[in-house]
Amino acid sequence: MRETFNNIPKIKYEGPKSKNPLAFRFYNPGEAIGGKTMREQLKFAMSYWHTICGEGADMFGPGTADKSFNEKSPMYLYKHKARAAFELMDKLSIDWFCFHDRDIAPESLTLAGSNARLDEMTDIIGDLMRESGKKLLWGTANLFSNPRFMHGAGTAANAEVFAFAAAQVKKALEITVRLGGTGYVFWGGREGYETLLNTDMGFEIDNMARFLKLMTAYGRKIGFKGDYYIEPKPKEPTAHQYDFDAASVLAFLRKYGLEKEIKLNIEANHATLAGHTFQHELRTARENGAFGSIDANQGNLLLGWDTDQFPSNVYETAFCMYEVIKAGGFTNGGLNFDAKNRRGSYKHEDIFKGYILGMDSFALGLRLAYKIIEDGRLDAFVENRYKSFKTGIGADIISGRATVEDLEKFALDKGDVMEFVESGGQEELEGIVNQIFFAG
Repeated sequence: MRETFNNIPKIKYEGPKSKNPLAFRFYNPGEAIGGKTMREQLKFAMSYWHTICGEGADMFGPGTADKSFNEKSPMYLYKHKARAAFELMDKLSIDWFCFHDRDIAPESLTLAGSNARLDEMTDIIGDLMRESGKKLLWGTANLFSNPRFMHGAGTAANAEVFAFAAAQVKKALEITVRLGGTGYVFWGGREGYETLLNTDMGFEIDNMARFLKLMTAYGRKIGFKGDYYIEPKPKEPTAHQYDFDAASVLAFLRKYGLEKEIKLNIEANHATLAGHTFQHELRTARENGAFGSIDANQGNLLLGWDTDQFPSNVYETAFCMYEVIKAGGFTNGGLNFDAKNRRGSYKHEDIFKGYILGMDSFALGLRLAYKIIEDGRLDAFVENRYKSFKTGIGADIISGRATVEDLEKFALDKGDVMEFVESGGQEELEGIVNQIFFAG
């Protein structure tokens, strides 16, 4: 098979002191940490859209990266893209990938034509999977690019658009099942509004629930045994997205009885756009039994849009992996690099350097997360902070024995309880984290 990235070798682990830009410094796939290899713990996945399709276009100009691969015919181009994707995964030792339906096959003028192209490409990708051993982490449908979805898909004001979206997701679920996908993501790219002046919010959210109930039931009907995910995002491209953050999605799922069927796919950049930390969104999902998968990237805090950068902030990756470990690790989910090179990093080798950066950053994060847990001081501090709920009036509160009258009597007897309030210790704890990270 003709190589697309013939100037790029297979990326190997060379250790922290390596100056080779095409080598891992911290990600050693076979190294065991916490009883599992890094490869098993991190479950890295390639995002088909940014990696194989994205050309670096932004609102100020066209793309700078050439992803045409010297092909003219749309179907020949997408066949070449598929081969390039599997070559890249092989050279980076990535076992998983994720895609939208329109990433793997070009859209036709009709739904039937688009489905026929998807069937052809699904056969080709299935063959590449069998040859390489690569696996599908999750599939999804692009319900936001085509102009028909300008007002949303499941929340569209037109029943005709709702029906088309359902038909498109039906096909995306079918090909996800055919390729053995372990997950399916519902990301409402335009499921929101620009202004409430023309929006029946209650009707649209009800329709979103109807849409999800139809689609999740159909997936189970055709044999999908993986996890369903919703990916929260607060804004962009709409002014307000209905899946604003993890808490908003959880409230939605509980309202419509979908909380046992759908988990969350948390993205770092979406968390910061919502005004949260990445760790906050992960903790919210974990504490509510809804943690599923992760879109691994980071945003630029000086910019107000979704920049989808390859992660380099090791504090973020460490606290991310701390949450993953505390959640018991990934089951059907993983770390999908929903990340793209900067517009000025337009060469093919820059794709590999971006992935190396992201994979090394999460490898460091994994190592440091285990150090935090093994050190034990953070967990011990938190446990001690709530010790008053283990005995006396605190234990009565937790058990439900304490009445309002009991609490009043306790407060009256004690008088000013300020003397019992201990320091939150934030500075101490942040110093402990720095010591764990950098003291060797």
